[in-house]
Amino acid sequence: MLAEKLKNYKIILGSQSTRRKELLKNLGLTFDTVTIDIDEDYPKYLHGNEITSYLAKLKADTYSEVLADNEMLITADTIVRAAGKVLGKPKDSAEAKQMLLFLSERLHEVITSICIKTKDKSIIINDTTAVHFKKLTEEEIDYYITKYKPYDKAGAYGIQEWIGYIAVNKIEGSFYTVMGFPVHKFYKEMMEFTS
Repeated sequence: MLAEKLKNYKIILGSQSTRRKELLKNLGLTFDTVTIDIDEDYPKYLHGNEITSYLAKLKADTYSEVLADNEMLITADTIVRAAGKVLGKPKDSAEAKQMLLFLSERLHEVITSICIKTKDKSIIINDTTAVHFKKLTEEEIDYYITKYKPYDKAGAYGIQEWIGYIAVNKIEGSFYTVMGFPVHKFYKEMMEFTS
């Protein structure tokens, strides 16, 4: 259904995330992927979805000069926020462990923004989901980091992986926002974007 709506566009996903690729594919979309490397720094006065909006747009703007008339670029960014701290992707196993110890037995927010850009139009979609974690043992954290190496994930975890099975007591909002792509909002915007 959505593929028919977008048939006049060549869709480009500006992400190498396997989760985002899988979700777009499951919507029935055909797309190319490109790697967009940016320094994921942002102005410190930004908060919450201002951060993810800024980074998703920065990724899109980095690529937009080579965007053709019939192309649609999709970029996204996700952060985890808890107790006033913003967690991005961990640099290494030590930082991943520090993040997961911090999130243990803590309510946190996962915020994802998507930027959809064509030659003449650009929109940002934001969504936030609250996630409640149980208390994690160091043994559980070490096992997860060793086996899954979550260095490409905000907050050092993927909800669709083992740690999501054992750690998540409750979520308020969209599971897919935590995965890094609020599919329900993307679908709604895309159906309106092309009408």
